[in-house]
Amino acid sequence: MIIVMEHNATQQQLDRILKYIDDRGMKTHVNKGDVLNVIAVFGDKLTINPETISAMDGVAAVKKIQEPYKLVSRQAHPEDTVIEFPNGVKIGGLERPVLMVGPCSVEKDYEGLLQIARAAKEMGCQFLRGGAFKPRTSPYDFQGLEEKGLQYLAKARQETGLLIVTEVMDTMDISLICKYADILQVGARNIQNFKLLKALGRIKKPVMIKRGPAATIKEFLLAAEYVVSNGNDNVILCERGIRGFDSEFSRNVLDITAVPIIRKYSHLPVIVDPSHGTGKRYLIEPMGKAALVAGAHGLMYEIHQDPDNAMSDGAQSLNLDQFREVTRSLNKLIGRIDYDNKNSK
Repeated sequence: MIIVMEHNATQQQLDRILKYIDDRGMKTHVNKGDVLNVIAVFGDKLTINPETISAMDGVAAVKKIQEPYKLVSRQAHPEDTVIEFPNGVKIGGLERPVLMVGPCSVEKDYEGLLQIARAAKEMGCQFLRGGAFKPRTSPYDFQGLEEKGLQYLAKARQETGLLIVTEVMDTMDISLICKYADILQVGARNIQNFKLLKALGRIKKPVMIKRGPAATIKEFLLAAEYVVSNGNDNVILCERGIRGFDSEFSRNVLDITAVPIIRKYSHLPVIVDPSHGTGKRYLIEPMGKAALVAGAHGLMYEIHQDPDNAMSDGAQSLNLDQFREVTRSLNKLIGRIDYDNKNSK
């Protein structure tokens, strides 16, 4: 249920309605806009008569909604969510798209990571991505450097000013990762790790949720609902491809349609990862451009100083020369940097 308050409704009227709902065992979430306040009401079973609410002072309209993802829906929050970081970088709304780049895994070669970070800074990227805790299909594959990897990322941030995105796999690691990261990423394998999602709802750091390889868009949005309903409004969605059947040519099927669909039904920012979405480095640029044209708030893609010898995902990582070429092209599309004029001076 969505309750739209009148533009001149008082705080006393708002408080009365909130108490009425709370007394009946329902939860509420108030979205305060520039013109109107909107109350989202949710719970296991709604036991409130909409006609009773609509008759209360200060109420303009009461609407029933069918979507189970109440808090992340446009009906509950018509305006785009914009997430702002202490250094002024913003994700969402009408802000220019951001770029999140880096290696799949943080490796023992810190100088290599620093080389990547400096190249990312040079090309106007805002985020350095890299996994310190790595979920791998085989128990014998590289599992990440854990805290040492987080320390490497933090050191690279200190050198370059880039913000850090890294994956959290377990509730027990949340407090540790919060010490180092600017965005905590929920990987595709953990999209239905509900205990983890609930715990991330109780922190103040932004959370980015990657779509599972077999997750529907509804399931994707419901994963975000777990985080938001537990108190953390700073959620970013990341489309990274769904499982297809033509594995000879691409790792996954990058669902570009998810971008305008999510923007229609949800107020949360949406990022696209063409590296995992395709598994092929030559597809990063065209699919990245397609995602931006479709309305993505940013891109995440993998780069490595020596992809042929990367500990993971080398085939979908750009080397630094390729990275500069692709990012120059993407930046032209974004409109962030006019390279032609810059180079003509």
